[in-house]
Amino acid sequence: MQTNPTPPVTIDEYIAQFPEEIQQILQQVRAVIHAAVPQATEKISYAMPTFSLGGNLIHFAAFKGHIGVYPSGSELGALKEEVARYRASKGTLQFPLGEPIPYDLIGRVALARAAELAAKKTK
Repeated sequence: MQTNPTPPVTIDEYIAQFPEEIQQILQQVRAVIHAAVPQATEKISYAMPTFSLGGNLIHFAAFKGHIGVYPSGSELGALKEEVARYRASKGTLQFPLGEPIPYDLIGRVALARAAELAAKKTK
C-alpha cells in the first residue's frame, strides 16, 4: 500500500503515504494510543509508527487488507481472550479493514503493554 519509495522519518510522513480513508484510521489508532499512554514518545522503528516508553511499547501499520498492531511480543495477559480473534501470531494483532476497528481495545492493549514495561523496570 505504501507509494513512497523513501522510508518515512516521522509518523506523519508514514500516514501521509496512504489513501485518505486509511490515513483517518491510522490517525485514530495514533490518537487512541497517545490517549492511553500520554507519556510515550513517537518514532519510526522497523519502518513502522512506534510508541516508546523506555523501550518499544507498540507499533502499528497499514496493509492491503488490515491494520496491524504489534505490542512488542506481549502476551497481553488479561486481554488474551479479547484479542484472540485478531491475533495472527505472538505479538501481532490484525484488524481487518472491512470491519470496524476496535479502537477501545487498541487503547487497552497499549495500556497493558505500558504496565508490562513498568513491571519489568521494577524487577
